[in-house]
Amino acid sequence: MNHNKNYRKLGRRSDHRKAMLMNLTISILREERIETTVTRAKELRKFAERMITLGKKGDLAARRRAFAFLRDDAVVAKLFNEIAPKYAERNGGYTRIIRTTVRRGDSSEMAIIELV
Repeated sequence: MNHNKNYRKLGRRSDHRKAMLMNLTISILREERIETTVTRAKELRKFAERMITLGKKGDLAARRRAFAFLRDDAVVAKLFNEIAPKYAERNGGYTRIIRTTVRRGDSSEMAIIELV
């Protein structure tokens, strides 16, 4: 059973998992649509929506918290100037996961995650 488990480990050490999720978050905020596995997309949703919520706050502390996680000036600027104003009146649910095919190499389920 999976009771009281807060996150998926994705078969990686904690530092590798954090770096991977940071890179995926940067990619989805930059491209607004990426293709990855279903489990990565479900875990990525938490981080992407948290960053958009910080962007909606818009104050200096939120900008510093977003930069501490993302570490990319261009993506943080795009988050606060372009992405967050689009979702100003929306209360959560900023991403959509669309299941696509299975990957040919290892038959893992693939999905497209995009900003709504």
